[in-house]
Amino acid sequence: MIEDDGDGGVLISLKVVPGARRDQIAGTLESPGGDRLKVRVSAPPEGGRANRAVCGLLAKALGVRTGRVSIVRGQTSPEKVAQIAGINARDAGAALTGG
Repeated sequence: MIEDDGDGGVLISLKVVPGARRDQIAGTLESPGGDRLKVRVSAPPEGGRANRAVCGLLAKALGVRTGRVSIVRGQTSPEKVAQIAGINARDAGAALTGG
């Protein structure tokens, strides 16, 4: 779910639910394809608004600038991979999942 990217940052596998009542990190999902972090955002998926909301939510949760967060895979899919620069997997995991 959260792994070092080899460049001083992390990659995080996500399952994004747009159009939710509120923005929140809703926990983890376990599946045969791998664990993912479930993220709900109130923004609709049109025009990249949900992707921007996901980046903002992750940046706030991790204490990094929004510019350090990007969606690197799955821009038009609910299954996404986010890359966050300047944080390691251990610190990201502690901030996002409490462990």
